[in-house]
Amino acid sequence: MKKLLLLFSTFLLFGLLSAQRKDKDYSEILKSKNIYEINAFLRDAHPDDPRRSVLKPRVMEMMREYIKNALPEDQKVKQMQEQLALLKRRPSTKITFDEMNAIIKQKQIAKYNAELQAKQSLVVYTPSNAKNVYITNTTVAASTTIIKDTEAEEFNLLMAVSPTEHKNKTVQILNSLFDNDPMSKDCIVLIQNKSDCNIIVRMEGVGVTKYRLAVPAHNESSVVVNKGDYLFTSIVCGAQYASQKTIQKPIMVALGSSAKK
Repeated sequence: MKKLLLLFSTFLLFGLLSAQRKDKDYSEILKSKNIYEINAFLRDAHPDDPRRSVLKPRVMEMMREYIKNALPEDQKVKQMQEQLALLKRRPSTKITFDEMNAIIKQKQIAKYNAELQAKQSLVVYTPSNAKNVYITNTTVAASTTIIKDTEAEEFNLLMAVSPTEHKNKTVQILNSLFDNDPMSKDCIVLIQNKSDCNIIVRMEGVGVTKYRLAVPAHNESSVVVNKGDYLFTSIVCGAQYASQKTIQKPIMVALGSSAKK
């Protein structure tokens, strides 16, 4: 019986390895003219693979050509520029989890520093049978609200912070972003709302520790919380979301997906 189990396990492992090799078959990679395929090879291949010396210069030239001929509104140009900059400094565009966190952190610092420099915008959100009206220093725009009526009033209250409250919150978030002390009791949580609906994210910890964060559609918001275990819940365009998370370092949570292409 043990021999049969061992034999079965061996075949299963062989099958998984074969499937992985099939999913990433680079046997014809030298013929490729696809930027994404060559990028994937450079990320996966062994550092001493001789094909790197041919494919890295090729993909860099392809990126330069793409950027040169791209239309002004092409959203891929920025990504190509970033990847080209990476390839000039390293063997591939592969970045570590810590590097990705650092990039997100720097973007958040820039965002909140800009908010401190600018005046606080007044934002008014109304129930789902009306429009959202955004009143800024220079523009007035409107967009459809899809948040449930039962949460619209609460959402409005959470969004209706005074300039002083907004500034204090922004300073708190910046302090948390700059704080690298592992003994710190606080941590920042970034929520990305990729859906077409305004949402309220609720974070319930131990005892009376609770946080609520209003996040407009296609936007993001941050909150500084005490480190610990939390139950995250929300209603995203009518769908219930719930997830348990242990917060010991800054995290980003992305919710929903836009129906727009």
